[in-house]
Amino acid sequence: MTAPLHEPTAEAAPSAAEEAAVATTGAKAVQGRSLGRIAWERLKRDKLALTGGIVVLVLIVIAVLAPVLAHAVGQDPETHHEDLIDPLFGTPTGSLGGISGDHLLGVEPVSGRDIFARILYGAQISLLVGFLSAVVAVVLGTVLGILAGFFGGWVDAVISRIMDGLLAFPQLLFIIALVSVMPDRLLGLTGTSVRVMLMIVVIGFFGWPYIGRVVRGQTLSLREREYVEAARSLGAGRFYILFKELLPNLVAPIIVYTTMMIPTNILTEAALSFLGVGVKPPTASWGQMLSNAIDYYDSDPMYMVVPGVAIFITVLAFNLFGDGVRDALDPKGSR
Repeated sequence: MTAPLHEPTAEAAPSAAEEAAVATTGAKAVQGRSLGRIAWERLKRDKLALTGGIVVLVLIVIAVLAPVLAHAVGQDPETHHEDLIDPLFGTPTGSLGGISGDHLLGVEPVSGRDIFARILYGAQISLLVGFLSAVVAVVLGTVLGILAGFFGGWVDAVISRIMDGLLAFPQLLFIIALVSVMPDRLLGLTGTSVRVMLMIVVIGFFGWPYIGRVVRGQTLSLREREYVEAARSLGAGRFYILFKELLPNLVAPIIVYTTMMIPTNILTEAALSFLGVGVKPPTASWGQMLSNAIDYYDSDPMYMVVPGVAIFITVLAFNLFGDGVRDALDPKGSR
């Protein structure tokens, strides 16, 4: 009796397992990645952008936890320490503006208030105005920009002329004039809250044309794409195309310009406070501290250096992070 021609051998089982492993490896190799994952992988390779992002997160935590951090070091932004001030010159006693274990960044001239605590509370005002005014600008700019680019015609002409007019309008002079006639009580808000709300609304209102132009230009290009024509052929309405087809493809440029807009708004708030039309004393503000430090730059230079460095680091961190986000979301971008 002869043996069967196709008798299974010992090597057959391992060979099948190896083929399955190869097939599984090949399937993983061609696995697709989302756009968000691709952008994150590009962003992780940019060390400067990651550093800027970490600094931004730290600044946000500092602003949110400012009362806790000030209490942890045993200081209050409104407490005066006259015993640490030279009665003759009005400057802090000791070296480097009165820096010590109790006052990490020294004290203010004349008043003796702790600078570290005021820097913490000043971060709240700067980031609050920077973020919320950017939200106002992004909402207005996105809505009006996408309407102008999609509908065209007289709608585009009217919105474009409004953008040109606002871009040419001197917003600083307008805010100064508006603050001079603004009441101390408005919509249930009083004092500093009124000025903060005013800065948020005005900075956001005059900032939307910048992002509006970008959104309009992108919409003009996207509305001619094949998927938009396909949606029209299937009977999709205008608003469905606007918010389901076009808006998702505008998220990347909107995010990029938002990250670039926030540091500009922070500088605008600091400039307004420096000119005396920002928040009212004794509320802490970095721009207000720089304005007060002008009279003491030669006798107490640290009083000017500390808020100046705070503004510099904040704006630099946002700019580095914004550049990294732009490069990560732009597949054609490169350093």
